Amino acid sequence: MKYLKTKHEKNSAKITALIMLILLLLLFVVGQNYMDPPEEYGVAINFGGSSGGGGGAPAQAAAPTKTQPEETKPQEEVQQQEAAAAPTSKEDVITQEDEDAVAIKKQQEQAKKENDAIAKAKADQLAKEQAAKAAKAAAEAAEKKRQDEIRKANDALINGISNSENASDSNNNGPGNGPGNGSGSGNSYGPSKFGDGTGKGSGNGVGYGLNGRGKPRFNTIVQDCNESGLVVVQIEVDRSGKVVKAVPGVKGTKNTAACLLEPARKIALTHKWAPDSNAPERQIGFVSINFKLGQ
Repeated sequence: MKYLKTKHEKNSAKITALIMLILLLLLFVVGQNYMDPPEEYGVAINFGGSSGGGGGAPAQAAAPTKTQPEETKPQEEVQQQEAAAAPTSKEDVITQEDEDAVAIKKQQEQAKKENDAIAKAKADQLAKEQAAKAAKAAAEAAEKKRQDEIRKANDALINGISNSENASDSNNNGPGNGPGNGSGSGNSYGPSKFGDGTGKGSGNGVGYGLNGRGKPRFNTIVQDCNESGLVVVQIEVDRSGKVVKAVPGVKGTKNTAACLLEPARKIALTHKWAPDSNAPERQIGFVSINFKLGQ
């Protein structure tokens, strides 16, 4: 061939011929299948009987056309899936709704119980706080009433002592400048009060005043609180020298705290003078205690 002169042209011709041969073989081996005779589609129509006339037997009916079942199959499968997905009956739907309603009702009841418990706890806490406030107010009122009673008792005692001293002055038995604390036939055991110049100190913050009875013995008592100040105690002493009555917080007191009045009263009760048969049956005097912090 005049066109196959070069080596490349010859090789190309060989490759092309080989490809064509392979394609031809593939067409014979795996070519498209076909039916002989071909499948008929459409609707069969009967146009009448045989050639013998209208009274003869009717011509054989044409065979029904063959349909493709593949087209209806997907629709049936879809219907079956929808039927399987749908509830089986009306009772199943009602049962499911009842179960949901019961679950919701239980949740509501549980939430209500929790809210009631929280409300009850808050109410109890509020009641406790109100009770504590009421108890505190009652305690403060009781303490105030007690202080008022002590103040009234001290005022009454001071007024009584003042009246007694005025009566003694009219009989020349009151305090004076003579050896018997009076002029003329004065009484050397006359009542003494704080600030009239008859008080004597012991050097440890405790003073006393009792005319004609000498120096007493006593014990000191530590206070229950950390307070300081002067407390004056009105006392009554019998002939044996024993303090039979002590009233703290009388005139001259600088600190009326309850935690100081009680130890002052106890210190006054520990005082003991020498016996004196000539002394009055109840001689009035005083004890002064000057408390310091921590003492």
